[in-house]
Amino acid sequence: MRLKSDFIVSATIRRAELGGAFAALRKRGGMEAGAIFVVVDRLDGTCQLFGPAPQAHYGAEDGARAFTRMHPDETASREVIEARLEKEMRFDPDLWILEIEDRNGQAFLDNIV
Repeated sequence: MRLKSDFIVSATIRRAELGGAFAALRKRGGMEAGAIFVVVDRLDGTCQLFGPAPQAHYGAEDGARAFTRMHPDETASREVIEARLEKEMRFDPDLWILEIEDRNGQAFLDNIV
């Protein structure tokens, strides 16, 4: 059984807060199956963007969602991240955007591939 998007987002926000980071929902998407994108602002002018991994990385037995970094380098500028999010929103208006501010660059996601 695959967990609903709203549950994954709520749990990630809670994990970030418990880890000492600030997390906020920027855009609410489809409750059950909306794609989730996580922006990690490292508070030094760089960011990371994580989004849905290709279907081959999803755990068939547990329905766990997998995430992947959406840019080739370790970090990217805010402008690059925002341009990618705009592109994704044109493709899928039901997506979720979660923003995390963490100096260590933690995304607080379980399955990053």
